[in-house]
Amino acid sequence: MDHLRHAGRPYEEQRDILFDIVRNEPIIHDALVAARKLNLPQWRIVSGVIYNTVWNVLTGRPSGHAINDIDVIYFDQSDLSWEAEDRIIRRSKAVFDNSPLPVEIRNQARVHLWFPKKFGQVYEALSNGDESIDRYASKTHAVGIRLLEDDTMDLYAPFGLEPIFAFQVVPNRVLANEAAHRQKANRALKAWPELTVEPWS
Repeated sequence: MDHLRHAGRPYEEQRDILFDIVRNEPIIHDALVAARKLNLPQWRIVSGVIYNTVWNVLTGRPSGHAINDIDVIYFDQSDLSWEAEDRIIRRSKAVFDNSPLPVEIRNQARVHLWFPKKFGQVYEALSNGDESIDRYASKTHAVGIRLLEDDTMDLYAPFGLEPIFAFQVVPNRVLANEAAHRQKANRALKAWPELTVEPWS
């Protein structure tokens, strides 16, 4: 199987291929339908479940192979308390009741409050949800999808889709995230040995 058959194509073609994969993979499409029901501001499903699903499809691996969870982000500045975020998390449990994977929901408007303690560096407050995707440790991970009311998909991929379709893990050096990049890359290599990893430095 030629897992690199879509590498090097124009962005628009890769986007359409990605959308076709998502529509035909219940593990992510069902999650998009469920997330839409929550009606959260600036929500997206992001990162692993998207690019991991692409890699599984293109290498002929089973759906869900090596995918740990489904990450849902949203952005709500109206209440930055943990209690407000926890209410959303608890409300989501019924919506994602049939999900085959754990679902993790996080308000990106709160990241700057806990990031320094967890990772030991300053994290400037975000002005919108998509801005958080710009800061992911790898450019490969920087992808998010929202399902609109007319069932079309809205994609945010600030570094394009080539790293995903080229099976490359490419660092994003906007933050000092070398440890996260290395950890995630090592885990991915065990599941998808077809990958190539660009070192941080």
